[in-house]
Amino acid sequence: MEFKKEKFVRFHNDGKQQNLQLSWETEKKQPEFKKNPSLFLFGSSKVFPENQEPQRKQILDPGSEIILQWNRIFLFSCLVALFVDPLFFYLPSVENNGDSSCMMTDMNLGIIVTCFRTVADILYALQIIIKFRTAYVSPSSRVFGRGELVMDPMEIAKRYLKTEFLMDFIAALPLPQIVIWFIIPASRSSRADHTNNALVLIVLLQYVPRLYLIFPLSSKIIKTTGLVTKTAWAGAAYNLLLYMLASHVLGASWYLLSMERHATCWKSACRREFTTLGCSLHYLDCSSFNDDDRRQWANSTTVFAQCVPGETTSFTYGIFGNAVSNNAVSTKFIEKYFYCLWWGLQNLSSYGQNLSTSTFIGETSFAILIAILGLVLFAHLIGNMQTYLQSMTVRLEEWRLKRRDTEEWMRHRQLPQDLQERVRRFVQYKWLATRGVDEESILHALPPDLRQDIQRHLCLDLVRRVPFFSQMDDQLLDAICERLVSSLSTQGTYIVREGDPVTEMLFIIRGALESSTTNGGRTGFFNSITLRPGDFCGEELLTWALLPKSTLNLPSSTRTVRALNEVEAFALRAEDLQFVANQFRRLHSKKLQHTFRFYSHHWRTWAACFVQAAWRRYKRRMMAKSLSLRESFVFPHNEQSGSGNEEVNMKPKNTYTAKQNLGVTILASRFAANTRRGAQKMKGIGLPKLQKPEEPDFSAEPDDR
Repeated sequence: MEFKKEKFVRFHNDGKQQNLQLSWETEKKQPEFKKNPSLFLFGSSKVFPENQEPQRKQILDPGSEIILQWNRIFLFSCLVALFVDPLFFYLPSVENNGDSSCMMTDMNLGIIVTCFRTVADILYALQIIIKFRTAYVSPSSRVFGRGELVMDPMEIAKRYLKTEFLMDFIAALPLPQIVIWFIIPASRSSRADHTNNALVLIVLLQYVPRLYLIFPLSSKIIKTTGLVTKTAWAGAAYNLLLYMLASHVLGASWYLLSMERHATCWKSACRREFTTLGCSLHYLDCSSFNDDDRRQWANSTTVFAQCVPGETTSFTYGIFGNAVSNNAVSTKFIEKYFYCLWWGLQNLSSYGQNLSTSTFIGETSFAILIAILGLVLFAHLIGNMQTYLQSMTVRLEEWRLKRRDTEEWMRHRQLPQDLQERVRRFVQYKWLATRGVDEESILHALPPDLRQDIQRHLCLDLVRRVPFFSQMDDQLLDAICERLVSSLSTQGTYIVREGDPVTEMLFIIRGALESSTTNGGRTGFFNSITLRPGDFCGEELLTWALLPKSTLNLPSSTRTVRALNEVEAFALRAEDLQFVANQFRRLHSKKLQHTFRFYSHHWRTWAACFVQAAWRRYKRRMMAKSLSLRESFVFPHNEQSGSGNEEVNMKPKNTYTAKQNLGVTILASRFAANTRRGAQKMKGIGLPKLQKPEEPDFSAEPDDR
């Protein structure tokens, strides 16, 4: 019987009322239900306690942030484990007591190393558990996109057991701990060196799978995030760490082989020694150091004298002689470790060229391995280091190449020196502002929603500085921010010239612009203002965009705009502004109309000229009125003076004054007549006026106030 859907009954316990609420939930049938009949209760119903999630909710997504962080932590723990394991090679050591020596196992060091090894093994075991609970992408679903995740725990377990489980299980086994804590204390024989050899074999057996696990783990991190480390310096340090880890392993192996070679010399000399006391291999172990027979043998034996590198001819140490002659086998752990690390790093970097080997096959094989590993690892280190370090300066190198090409092009085209200097100044300023990053290409590659959020974060605060935009709501500002592009201008650059078509509206963020006009080339007319941060230019484009039916011809600029210094601004292109104006009718409100007129320098200039012209007309009318009043006042006074002269015989002085007043009156009457004739001509002809800015279509909708 097949069940297509299942109904789940969930009981919600209310603290105030002891009533039960049933909520039915449906989910798709999981494959594991078919094989576990105990999960079926009451036919197809399944009961869950409160706050319990279904089984599939506990499966981890391989691309989630938790798995990504865990992979990074586990990668670091793998590197630590690879560093800890070679420390087992330093357990054998030589103890010198005068002319006598013996070999021993440093148990204190072994306990410390096994403690760190146990922590690493716990992390390996935890990795196995996490892999059993991590989903995987079905291979058949990778036709398009990321693919479909398989969330079935049984399918995940089957796949993991068939592929990676064996390697992870071998890497997680605590074999060195068993040897150190149980086998070595239980076996106190005269051939304790065989125990050390077994420990070495166990470590080497587990070192190979642990080293192998780094590569698929790094590959998973790269597939998820694109890179192992976030910065170039971290990537270079990571590759250098791997190289130092190889030197660490090589130095520890050289120390262990040196101890083995030194023990072989002692054993061969002991077998050749024929004395009355005789030489037993048991005497070479420090466990018999206090025996009476061993003390007597140590006073008469020549075994230790025959095993001195450089002084004996019966045994050749080869490349292992320095470890014995420099007492690296008998010093403290810190001293012997750094000495062996230096030896491994030196010979790995020089490919083993300074090694002088003997004819011993094991020694020559080890030297050959050093040469091969040194060549491969050093080439890998140099290649990766160069890649990571070059990635830090790739933008700078591209800028240098572009600047060189620009210089060659300017010389080839024989540009004037002033133009060349302007080009150099612009290229330098653009590099300082953007560092060679093409911001537009990065933004266009992102999804629209993410691009809108980024543009809002970058531009919204700056756009709000513009008073014209501060009156708009957030939705309209988001649409404008999404279409704003950055604009850089160097000192002396002409943004637009008077009479040229306006292609973009510019909103100043930093710097200053000079905006001037001659009113279409009018003689004797010049107006200049300075635009500062928060101002804008190209308002003719807004008038054009707000027309009910905008023409294809862009409006002509009424002003010349030039950069006074380096200017950073946002540009809103003609097609983008037209799109915003068509999509958002709130741009046609009365409130924006008054804001636009108040902050528009074109409208300000027209208003100033209009006020000046009105003031001049007022002054002329007042002057004409004053002259008319003076003329009407003088004429009656002159008539009365003339009649009095006929009746009364005045003195000569009064006669002279009357003549003078008559002359002034005649001149004033002529000036008044000429003024009236000029005013009539001015009314007929009309003076040229500053053209009023074209009024945008701020037709308010019914809901606008």
